[in-house]
Amino acid sequence: QVQLVESGGGLVQAGGSLRLSCAASGRTFSSYAMGWFRQALGKEREFVATITRSGGSTYYKDSVKGRCTISRDNAKNTVYLQMNSLKPEDTAIYYCAAALNPYRLRVGVQADYWGQGTQVTVSS
Repeated sequence: QVQLVESGGGLVQAGGSLRLSCAASGRTFSSYAMGWFRQALGKEREFVATITRSGGSTYYKDSVKGRCTISRDNAKNTVYLQMNSLKPEDTAIYYCAAALNPYRLRVGVQADYWGQGTQVTVSS
């Protein structure tokens, strides 16, 4: 069992930055690919970024490339999402997710575990 707890969301002006964190419980954090997803009001949940177990490979949604960086610290059981140059269209609830299958996580938006989400609001 893995529990995921996100933090770091909030209200920011366009052009600003936020750093989201996701703390995982359990001893098997390094066994999971990790990802960040978001869901805007009235829309489906979508992939934002994923990172492999070792952190050696990362993947990003096209619209966030160059503005967001996903990273992980396996010693701290934590995954991060640094978001810069935020835009109003980035407004959403951001979810952390863990999956044994990195392809299902990135392509299928299918995870073994999900966090409760943290709200990110970008004002214009």
